[in-house]
Amino acid sequence: MLDNSIKEQLKSIFADLNNAYLFDIYVSDHHESRSELIDLLEGVASTSDKISCQINPGDELAFFLLKNGRKTGIKFRGVPTGHEFTSLLMAILNSDGKGKNIPDEGILKRVRGLKGPIHLTTYVSLTCTNCPDVVQALNLMAVLHPGLEHEMVDGAINQEEVDKLKIQGVPTVIADGQILHVGRGDFSELLSKLENLYGLTNDGIQITETKYYDMLIIGGGPAGSSASIYLARKGLNVGIVADRIGGQVMDTVDINNLISVCQTTGKELAANLKTHIHDYPIEVLEHRRVESVAIEGRYKVVTTNTGEKFAAPAIIIATGASWRKLNVPGETDYIGRGVAFCPHCDGPFYKGKEVAVIGGGNSGIEAAIDLAGICSKVTVFEFMETLKADKVLQDKAISLPNVEIVLNTQTTEVIGNGENVTALRVKDRATEKEYEVKLDGIFVQIGLKANSEPFQNIINANRIGEIEVDTVGRTNIPGIYAAGDVTTIPYKQIIISMGDAAKVALTAFDDSIRGVF
Repeated sequence: MLDNSIKEQLKSIFADLNNAYLFDIYVSDHHESRSELIDLLEGVASTSDKISCQINPGDELAFFLLKNGRKTGIKFRGVPTGHEFTSLLMAILNSDGKGKNIPDEGILKRVRGLKGPIHLTTYVSLTCTNCPDVVQALNLMAVLHPGLEHEMVDGAINQEEVDKLKIQGVPTVIADGQILHVGRGDFSELLSKLENLYGLTNDGIQITETKYYDMLIIGGGPAGSSASIYLARKGLNVGIVADRIGGQVMDTVDINNLISVCQTTGKELAANLKTHIHDYPIEVLEHRRVESVAIEGRYKVVTTNTGEKFAAPAIIIATGASWRKLNVPGETDYIGRGVAFCPHCDGPFYKGKEVAVIGGGNSGIEAAIDLAGICSKVTVFEFMETLKADKVLQDKAISLPNVEIVLNTQTTEVIGNGENVTALRVKDRATEKEYEVKLDGIFVQIGLKANSEPFQNIINANRIGEIEVDTVGRTNIPGIYAAGDVTTIPYKQIIISMGDAAKVALTAFDDSIRGVF
């Protein structure tokens, strides 16, 4: 299954393994994917004398990862190919204390402080670009916490199980029998949900000592990365507080308009941002969310969801934006059960079914085009009287026989039967008439909202939450700056955020020299 070029890469990746790893395989002789799984795992094992396979009789298609003869807490039910092949490799590296995902000591204490035992199951699709982030995060937690077990389940191979649980979106994480999480998610979000569900073993997990920097960047997307690099080049002691390096970019599949880079993906760009950041002595404080900012003398003190405090004379807010929800009755109730936000990940669950796309911008029309290839009918509902998408996308959508576009229409309610979505209630804005559209799924594509909530108590923001800045990124408070999609600058694009943040970083540096703050 693995070609020679991939095997050569794996030899290099696994060259420094310190421990012995075993794929403990349990599979029926008659399972249709038996040979595929064994070929894959034996191929990986052939690249290192530290990795081996053991095949046992079983009723399912599954394997455990053992380290020095003991279970790591990681189990795969399925064949981890496609996007999940990386999850397999990271499971080995993380178990060996290596790999890009190992968190700092503050986060390690939070994971190890979770009350166990905990058993987690994540249902995935091998074509899902968001699933590996969740699988790798929970696998890493299993490595770090002796009482936490996590298994990845390929929904396509275990379709009966998926149907029984009425899963309609991936990734779906089940925690000891109850749904913990559905859809895209990162380490920080998942850890917070686990803390809320299971609690901590003691009250001393969180760190309260304040750490000081010359400048703090809040946010790790293109804007935050750009600002941190520009300031570090000036010789400043810089810290980045962020959910994840890459930010919203991590959820972008194809990028074709980053000038000088003809084509890349969000994950590739995020990896490149992280590599560039690590070229400088920048302290990356990942897997954290800022809850508040206070001004204490000349310092801006940032408090995170971990209880940690970080302070600097100046901060740059570069928290970007996140997917906007409809905020109508029924939406939250049916997320993962008919309401979805990613057509690439969740579209396959609606093969041959009727769905709606809410939003007529580029993302909405692109989603409609993608879904038209697998769904029996796609109806686009746009609030305005005209579509906002590029003409080339409009022309493509209009040419498809199973795509219908309905303009000047407001979504008012998501309707379901308690288990899944059955209809959408909408209102014709011209006539004020409301009616129901029977369907199986709803894909929400109505744009982004600024992630500015923790800062609105001290700095000015407009009515939609964008932080108000002058032409060089200053807010109304000296020493607090903002850059990128979280601000009032027009055109929310990666390249614009990068340039804007570079400008703001230079402004902050100049202000520091002139004693503005």
